Amino acid sequence: MDLATLIGFVVAVGIIIAAMIMGGGVMPFVDMPSMAVVGGGTLGAVMMQYNFSQFVDAIKAGLKALMYKAQTPGDVILEIVDMAKETRTGGLLILEEKEPSSEFLAKGVNMLVDGMEAEVVTQTLVAERNRAAVRHDDGAAIFSKIAEVAPAMGMIGTLVGLVLMLGNMDDPKSIGPAMAVALLTTLYGALIANVIASPMAGKLGLRRNEEFMLQSIIIDGISGMQEGRNPRVIDDMLRTYLPGSKRDIEAKEAEEGK
Repeated sequence: MDLATLIGFVVAVGIIIAAMIMGGGVMPFVDMPSMAVVGGGTLGAVMMQYNFSQFVDAIKAGLKALMYKAQTPGDVILEIVDMAKETRTGGLLILEEKEPSSEFLAKGVNMLVDGMEAEVVTQTLVAERNRAAVRHDDGAAIFSKIAEVAPAMGMIGTLVGLVLMLGNMDDPKSIGPAMAVALLTTLYGALIANVIASPMAGKLGLRRNEEFMLQSIIIDGISGMQEGRNPRVIDDMLRTYLPGSKRDIEAKEAEEGK
């Protein structure tokens, strides 16, 4: 799990739990029927809008997005340029001995070693990159939908609780506790939307952009190696993906690391 995700989750959940404890404890905020209404109702309503495999894939993508820490573009560029230097003197077959740092780069290297045509290599890698982007977009859309539906399900649960409470007004002493339980569904809906679903959707969008850029770097690097371009030309070409403020810094670090 990357540091920002870990710190953000701990801070958000920690502050909420601390507020509950200072207010008298966590147990008054725990109600299983309310959790079932909001959690089950939200999942059911969202699943109705997608097929089951899309829903499962979104959950997997969300977990991967939280746990996976992407490579830095500078490291990928250095790896590709080093490969380009070796192929410049030893040919593409020398890449058979390499162990690329990512599955996507490994796939491109294997196609180079197998002697596939440049157009086929590029089309295959571009298609895989685009499919990965679509999967991330679908996952982000599903979590955004969860963030949209959860508060509504919380309100529905609250209305159900209020109806039950108003139907049992014989005991005035029970009105306060019953109202508190009814409001818990609204709380659960807000928590699911703002502490889980919305951050997950945002993280998937971030991962999508990071992965798309890294895979674009790899595609251009593989194409440059296959065309036999000078490693320095490949390096300059790939560094256009970096922000202007980082290009010279990373290039200097690369030179010092040689």
